[in-house]
Amino acid sequence: MALSSSFLRILGSSQLGAIRYISTLTTPKLFISGLSRLTTDEKLKEAFSPFGRIVDAKVITDRVSGRSKGFGFITYTSIEEAENAKEGMNAKFLDGWVIFVDPAKPKEPRPSPQPRTSETVVSHQHINTSEASPSDFVPSVANNRLLLPQLIEFALSFDKLSSP
Repeated sequence: MALSSSFLRILGSSQLGAIRYISTLTTPKLFISGLSRLTTDEKLKEAFSPFGRIVDAKVITDRVSGRSKGFGFITYTSIEEAENAKEGMNAKFLDGWVIFVDPAKPKEPRPSPQPRTSETVVSHQHINTSEASPSDFVPSVANNRLLLPQLIEFALSFDKLSSP
């Protein structure tokens, strides 16, 4: 314990103390977690308004039930205001719950949905193999790729038809 208090004294009294006050935020948007299901946009804005001008306060809710998912976002007009709110509200109580304030991370783009393809598989046909080629049995697939199960089924059925 003495070591940690000595370290804090040294840190606070030296040039290293200035490092503690450099903002870790790169955006004025904060992520708030640990919210009560009773917390609304208005309550969130009211709790964070003493720290600066709020551009947006949003509690994320379930689309079906409309209830809070337990987290939200606050956006201030400046990074300094957001930093003050982060320091002032982190690990504090709001609506009876301890909340946590962190920098908001930018949304990562979602991959675009792949187009759906439909295919029809025809199997168990009796075909005269003397007049057929393997390409007659393989269904056409998007991008000319073969599906392994269909290829295996083709090979097995072709082998049965051509054996005496």
